[in-house]
This record gives sequence, structure tokens and C-alpha cells, in this order.
Amino acid sequence: MKKIILICLAMLLAPLTQAAPLFKEGVNYDVVRQTGSAKPEVMEFFSYYCPHCFQFEPIIQALRADLPADVAFVRNPVSFLGREMGAELQRAYALAIMLKVEDKFTPIMFDLIQVKRQPPKDRAAVKAIFEQLGVSGEEFDGAIDSFAVTGQVAQYDRNTASLNIRGVPSTVVNGKYLVKSESLKSQDEYDQLVSFLLNKAD
Repeated sequence: MKKIILICLAMLLAPLTQAAPLFKEGVNYDVVRQTGSAKPEVMEFFSYYCPHCFQFEPIIQALRADLPADVAFVRNPVSFLGREMGAELQRAYALAIMLKVEDKFTPIMFDLIQVKRQPPKDRAAVKAIFEQLGVSGEEFDGAIDSFAVTGQVAQYDRNTASLNIRGVPSTVVNGKYLVKSESLKSQDEYDQLVSFLLNKAD
């Protein structure tokens, strides 16, 4: 009787075991740093000039909405796309975060560059976008080159270099694991892999 119960239990658990993907280092993720972040964190490297980042936006936003409350979500713009405006929009993103308008700034910027094909040509064009969001020209001028914004841009560059980010979009979990998005087939697999890496103890 005991043997029959164990067999039945195994049959019930089998579908659950098969349903959970088996994620492997080198296949689904790479270890890019030996020491992870002090707290749970998901960091997305992106550029407004990257069409794949634009397509990835609904996926990353869905993940962001479902992250546990104790997991920080951080976006890291890179400067290696967009020529001189890549660095300018990196700075603009840091300012948008500081002024708490990033949730409006990012959709506008993706729409201008990826949909309307009207990328900003200079800082004046970027300033005009901030003014549309209710930021005065004086506030923009006083903050865009501030110590706080410049320091944050330097941090973006350090993150990109230290984690050896060569392409975007890229997702790094806990400052240690780089998701290999090309190995995944769905939003569910992406979410499950991020969860797996957040809870990975090693």
C-alpha cells in the first residue's frame, strides 16, 4: 500500500517538475561578476536608439510590475548607441529620474526615435521635451550638468564597463548574472529565469 501511495505521489509531482524549466549557466545565463549586489536587484541596460529595446519594453515593464517588493529595479542607459546624442540622452535619463518624470519621458523618447523617426538633434530639443513634461527651462539648465546628474552618468558608464555590456537590451540580476535572452521563448520563461536567478544561492 505504501509503495502504491509513493507511485501515485510521484505521478502527481511529475508534471510540476517538467513544467519548471531547467536553467543552466552558459545556456540561459552567464556569470559576469563573482560578487553580487548587496540587495536583490534587476538591472536593465538599454538605449532609446535600440529598436530591440523598444520591442522589449512591454516585457521589461511586465516583469517590473511583478517583482517582489524587496527587489530593486534599475535601468542603466548606455552611451554606445546614438553617437554624441547617446551620451546626451543618458544624461537626460538621469535628470528624468532625479525630477521624477522618467515614467513620462521614456515613452515619449521611444516614440520619437523608434516610431516617428524624429530623434532629438541636440540638447535644445531634449530641453523642449522636458518643458512639455512641466519642467521649466531654468530648472533644466540648472540641473542637466549638475554634480548629481554627472555622478549618475559616471555610474552608468561604470556599470556598463564592469559588467562588460556590449549589446542591449541586457538584463543583469543581482549584479552577477547576465540573462541570455536569446535562449528564452516567452515572457513566462524570462520571468521564471529572473526569479530563479534572484533566488540563486551561491
